[in-house]
Amino acid sequence: MRILFIGDVYGKVGRQMVEQYLSKLKSEYRPGITIINGENAAHGKGITRKIYSRLMDLGADMITMGNHTWDNRDIFTFIDEANHLVRPANFPEGTPGSGLRILSINQWRVAVMNIQGRVFLPSLDDPFRVADRLIDQARKVTPIIFVDVHAETTSEKMALAWYLDGRVSAVIGTHTHVQTADERILPEGTAYLTDVGMTGPYNGIIGVERSAVIKRFLTGLPVRFESEEGPGQIGFAVIDVDEKNGKAKRIERRLINSDHPFLDLR
Repeated sequence: MRILFIGDVYGKVGRQMVEQYLSKLKSEYRPGITIINGENAAHGKGITRKIYSRLMDLGADMITMGNHTWDNRDIFTFIDEANHLVRPANFPEGTPGSGLRILSINQWRVAVMNIQGRVFLPSLDDPFRVADRLIDQARKVTPIIFVDVHAETTSEKMALAWYLDGRVSAVIGTHTHVQTADERILPEGTAYLTDVGMTGPYNGIIGVERSAVIKRFLTGLPVRFESEEGPGQIGFAVIDVDEKNGKAKRIERRLINSDHPFLDLR
């Protein structure tokens, strides 16, 4: 079982990168399941029904979310019927949607979980304990469990990965929009990467127009953030998993942009 995971799709440029590259990536890597983080897909703030449907049409099997889940109110019109979308599982009880979905892919079943960190983000339920509960639920059905941990700090993501080592197939980080170079297979068989990176404007500052961000740092004054235009990038990881026991066998991360073009793919 091969999993292709594409990092935070940010705004129009991010969607264009998925349009341009997803079919090529699927042809190159031939994944069994494709997962995309879409929490910034609508102008950097949330997701809409139209964008969700388009990402699915392009070849996504599951869309994960994060702290911007509710930024676009259109999500409330479709989240409860969106069987291929997961929001953070540790949102408060009674929140619309689900933090765990199980997909049937050919002869396999794959569980996809979304967890949000609490350090420098809104206080939510304990991600460690929520993960415990959902893993017990998922493992009754499948040993293949993918976790998108949407968190700010490296330490919290790493702690969660070590805590879950051997119980899930992969713990891959999102949210910071900057790809890290620490991919590895932990001792008990869980693939880990602190952040898979962003899919969006290459020349922005984590997706946002540069001058606005710089002005905010220089002045400390409120500034309206808009998505950067121009060339894009796409950050992704490929994880190979033993479908019998759910252990990861290999992880590869890649970043495609004007400095690292698609032709570099091997």
